[in-house]
Amino acid sequence: MASSATAPNSLSFFSSSLFLSSSHQIPKTYISVSKLGSGRVSKPLSVSSQLATLPILSFEGEKVGETYLDLKAAPEDTARAVVHRAIVTDLNNKRRGTASTLTRGEVRGGGIKPYSQKKTGHARRGSQRTPLRPGGGVVFGPRPKDWSIKINRKEKKLAISTALSSAASAEGGAIVVEEFGEKFEKPKTKDFLAAMQRWGLDPKEKAMFLMIDVDENVAKSSRNIGTLRMLTPRTLNLFDILNADKLVLTPAAVEFLNARYGVDAVEEEDDDEDETEGSEEA
Repeated sequence: MASSATAPNSLSFFSSSLFLSSSHQIPKTYISVSKLGSGRVSKPLSVSSQLATLPILSFEGEKVGETYLDLKAAPEDTARAVVHRAIVTDLNNKRRGTASTLTRGEVRGGGIKPYSQKKTGHARRGSQRTPLRPGGGVVFGPRPKDWSIKINRKEKKLAISTALSSAASAEGGAIVVEEFGEKFEKPKTKDFLAAMQRWGLDPKEKAMFLMIDVDENVAKSSRNIGTLRMLTPRTLNLFDILNADKLVLTPAAVEFLNARYGVDAVEEEDDDEDETEGSEEA
């Protein structure tokens, strides 16, 4: 089958359905990555590179330059499955699995027959702890369970980079703001809301801020805004990326993302190991 001459459409999380094609097209470079030194021959992992240009805004909201994000991304035919598997793994690994109920054999009491077998006009009953009575046992109730799912670190890393790349390539999906930690002399939510409006952010829409270091005054000024998530590289997770309507980065955060999830990022030696830990919360 002949390949199409046009470049594939970019992915977008900010539409009514996950991974719908957007109107604009961004060329991608596909790279075939295969594991070397293994005894068996496996299907190479197909990874694409997507370059996104982001505007840099000053604290006053004026455009002072541009920067770029060149992150790895899964191809369109597998991106949805990769991200879905990673988000399901994160949500399942957050479950404690401690819900427990008692069966009729575990509920205390009920050893004596409540009334005689016959001549009462009622149905025969041998115990007050039957599941048909209040205070009795539970039939097929929840029991302690391990909900954890294993996922390769390389696959989870690709899911995060795919989500970030999709958000950055969407029109108005991500912006870069100059370091503003020292701009807040004291904690004040009103000042932070005014800064968000200067950056073109609606406080009613969900926004995710990614900063290398969060100043104490910035953290206290933004913690009362329910639609805002202030994250660091340690607390960066897939759920908050997908749940946000707009991403706000700092120049240092852009450098971190390019170094960690970019095309030239160095893979760790233990990337192929499975992990069962859920993503950390802020």
